[in-house]
Amino acid sequence: MSVFRVIADDIKIAHSIFALPFAVLAAFMAAQVGSMPFSSLALPLGLVVVAMVFARTAAMLSNRILDHRIDAENPRTSGRAIPSGRLPVRTAVSALVISSLAFLLVCGLFGMLRENWWPLLLGVPVLAWICAYGYFKRFTWMCHLWLGASLALSPIASAIAVDPAALATPPIWLLAGMVLCWVSGFDVIYALQDVDVDRRDGLNSIPARFGVGGAMNFSRALHVFACVLLFAVYRTEPAFGPIFLAATILVAVLLLVEHATVHRWGTTRMAITFMTINGIVSILVGTAGSVELLQAAG
Repeated sequence: MSVFRVIADDIKIAHSIFALPFAVLAAFMAAQVGSMPFSSLALPLGLVVVAMVFARTAAMLSNRILDHRIDAENPRTSGRAIPSGRLPVRTAVSALVISSLAFLLVCGLFGMLRENWWPLLLGVPVLAWICAYGYFKRFTWMCHLWLGASLALSPIASAIAVDPAALATPPIWLLAGMVLCWVSGFDVIYALQDVDVDRRDGLNSIPARFGVGGAMNFSRALHVFACVLLFAVYRTEPAFGPIFLAATILVAVLLLVEHATVHRWGTTRMAITFMTINGIVSILVGTAGSVELLQAAG
């Protein structure tokens, strides 16, 4: 339990909130495509949530293991569990293996319980993708887009798990595109904290490559695209109405506040710009869409 607490604190389990509401929303959207009664969605939705927790745990542990020497040289991250000595690398690797196997086990349950073997077939490639993020800062400043794409897999994977036929409809892909741009945009902001260290250590990021001003322009552009794609989700999903439209407008306002906060205070209020605002964005979209789909189903 002590090791579990150390890991849970280090990988910030609460940050699952960024992707989880989009996976839940995609599950409802996929159920609607397949005309599945929402009353029958409890089992697959529960499996999706559990699978996401294990997948994110594996991805974050992979990142911590890959970066533990880099983290030790960065004052902001030197207190993390591995570089501080609170979590041995061998223990972290064991936890990574356990989380990965647990994720694949849950994927297999979709086949055994629902005769849908796609989650198991795609489980290993998905794990490889989301666990590879830590490598990319060593090679390219576009590493933020890799992270965005990793979280963008959440609505796609959720839809596949509930009903693979949902991938034939545009809203799922538009929602995934929105997540990609939104996450990449706020990861660029997050990376502003390490611009000097990244340059010193020869690591790649948009702030290190293009400077603070250039990075903020990248982030603004990505968030504009995110808002456009979210509005496209509203226009292409027939069940979405005024509630989802209001959520889309509020998301645009929240992202404006996020950028205004960074412009005014820099990275000194990262708890607001990173966790609070983006957590609200995720919950807002997931809740608004799910509510309207439930209303449409009667």
